[in-house]
Amino acid sequence: MDKEYFRFYIKVYTALHIVPIVIPNELHTVFGDEAPPLRTVQRWSKWFRESREEVEDEERSDRPITETTSKNIRNVRNLINDNPYVTVGELEAQSGLSHGTVQRIISGHLQLKKLLHVMFPNI
Repeated sequence: MDKEYFRFYIKVYTALHIVPIVIPNELHTVFGDEAPPLRTVQRWSKWFRESREEVEDEERSDRPITETTSKNIRNVRNLINDNPYVTVGELEAQSGLSHGTVQRIISGHLQLKKLLHVMFPNI
């Protein structure tokens, strides 16, 4: 189920003055583990009581890319092939990816590790 549907449900129940502690129990009964946790329901219920209207997430500025897509993996691989002495910080700057994503790509997907300041296959 889409997050917006859960948030709409929370919005309606909040408008009906139903306490947030009841809402996750009902959602869990119907949707099981897909239902949002109590803390999330409490946070959204509070926002709706404070006159928030939208159920969609707000835009987040300067949010780093955290996706490990095949395109990003190819990009990091090409950057390393061009310069085996490249640092993780330089890879972050050149690719626009977050530190954690670059690390996951290097060690998990490319199976490389840094030896003597050069990227080598992880054997």
